[in-house]
Amino acid sequence: MTRPLVITDCDEVLMHMVVPFAEWVDAEHGVIFRIEDASFANALKRKECGTPLEAAEVWPLLDGFFREEMTRQYPIPGALAAMAAIGAEADIVVLTNVGPEHQQARIDQLALHDFHAPVIGSRGGKGAPVRRLIEQYRPPVAVFIDDLAGHHRSVAEEAPEVWRLHFVGEPAIAGKIAASPHAHARIDDWKAAERWIMARLAEKIPAPAPQPV
Repeated sequence: MTRPLVITDCDEVLMHMVVPFAEWVDAEHGVIFRIEDASFANALKRKECGTPLEAAEVWPLLDGFFREEMTRQYPIPGALAAMAAIGAEADIVVLTNVGPEHQQARIDQLALHDFHAPVIGSRGGKGAPVRRLIEQYRPPVAVFIDDLAGHHRSVAEEAPEVWRLHFVGEPAIAGKIAASPHAHARIDDWKAAERWIMARLAEKIPAPAPQPV
């Protein structure tokens, strides 16, 4: 019988990202990172004048960080211990929106922390790649973990039978991010998250179909 499947994001779920990213853009680019609204772009402001960066300026910074500075990242407390426990019961795939060009760097980054799992560097909504993983693994039950509400909506649309856990492991931003209405639970602590995930795996019951509005 096939094993359960856990599909997890990396940044702010397994590894801290915004804090090391903020430290880097401040020190190297004269940019201050402040989460003040739902827009990542608006959170990046020039230190000298306070004006937000143009949208076209944001991706080169993110690309530069993931290309050269991923070693600045460090694990979310409890994440890797939880993954070890979960991995005894389920297959784990890391689905991360760093793009295919940074996929190997992400594999290497996680390996430095003795975490080894298949990694998919994707782009855009995660519903379609989650659907493909479900068709590939054919698990009796699957859990999806991500910090971004938009991905929970995407997965809810493409793979509604997958349990969805909204997890934001960075305290600096967790309180500023509303719980996704498309997730089945919002938990920002790995001890509690591990208990919730293990319960779903033990039950081996797919997520209920969404009720019509």
